[in-house]
Amino acid sequence: MSETARTAPTFLPRQTGAPVEWRVEPGLVPYERAVAFMEARAAAIRNGAAGEMVWLVEHPPLYTAGTSARAEDLLDAGRFPVFKTGRGGEYTYHGPGQRVAYVMLDLKRRREDVRAFVSALEEWVIASLARFNVRGERRQGRVGVWVVRPDKPPLPDGSPMEDKIAAIGVRLRRWVSFHGIAVNVEPELSHYGGIVPCGIAGYGVTSLVDLGLPVTMADYDVALKLAFEEIFGPAEAGRDGALARSA
Repeated sequence: MSETARTAPTFLPRQTGAPVEWRVEPGLVPYERAVAFMEARAAAIRNGAAGEMVWLVEHPPLYTAGTSARAEDLLDAGRFPVFKTGRGGEYTYHGPGQRVAYVMLDLKRRREDVRAFVSALEEWVIASLARFNVRGERRQGRVGVWVVRPDKPPLPDGSPMEDKIAAIGVRLRRWVSFHGIAVNVEPELSHYGGIVPCGIAGYGVTSLVDLGLPVTMADYDVALKLAFEEIFGPAEAGRDGALARSA
């Protein structure tokens, strides 16, 4: 299970410009409203009416089905609401205690390279986890970020168990990204039982708190911003509550 080679450790703008707007949305954000906000913001970025943005949210418990989702991977359709979404990937879970970072960046300003962009998102998550001495890793054929769990029973082939700690799913429209990453800080991990997460069976899911780290969402947000600036460039905190002001 070798770590996939890094395509691009950074994804910086080609030229100096305005910093990325960084906003934290209070409360639990309904999924449909979040998607509507992202789509409007992505259109405004492409039309030059708004700048790039990272938007941090939490959702109520729900499942989303990406463009590659298979019906058989939804194990309990009645457990939580299920939303079809245009992002790449399969089924995933969102809920309280999970930090969702929606990333609305202009790839024309940076690099029109989807593979490099996804690699940079992975690198961002890995760098943020490293600030808590957690080693997040890539795996060939398994999208997302993984943590080796030698404290758990090994896999059938004798190799160490691995748990997923972060999911990645993006969409591009006219080279502006939306959707993004979801990192488990302290969600209810049993809620993943209604799906086959990202279509990958045989592995577990974990969180920072599950790994024994007393990390709060605010703690993680600080690490996430510092890591973002290393990979993508400067970010400047905007006023929180973007969704409320857009309603």
